[in-house]
Amino acid sequence: MFRSLLTPRWLLLHALFIVATVATGFLAVWQWDRAHEAGGSFQNLGYALQWPLFGVFTIFLWIRLMRMEAHRDRDEAEPEAPGTAPQDEADLQVVEEAPSAARRKRPLVPPPAPPVGAEDDPELAAYNQYLADLNESDRRAS
Repeated sequence: MFRSLLTPRWLLLHALFIVATVATGFLAVWQWDRAHEAGGSFQNLGYALQWPLFGVFTIFLWIRLMRMEAHRDRDEAEPEAPGTAPQDEADLQVVEEAPSAARRKRPLVPPPAPPVGAEDDPELAAYNQYLADLNESDRRAS
């Protein structure tokens, strides 16, 4: 699980996150000092308080990415074999609660709405017919 976090790609990412976190700390100290100089302003003080928040966000993102990688590795290591029956009732309950891969995927296009007849809404039915006629004339033209 943690071996994937020691690949060259991840070592580069670890270095990048460490450098980014240390840089935000240095920038916070620099802005703090700048705010207390003669030419300093409240803007510098605001930046001095803002840079540590960027550093905390960097650490949060780093941890989040590592957890996502560990979760992805765990999913790849334990694929579910189709057609295998659960051995006891506890396994059966877990299998029933877990949604299938087909149910988890959302369609890219929503399903079509039911057609509207002239008796339901005559104005909408006329507009839909107008659009259908435009579509048909466009198909004939191309």
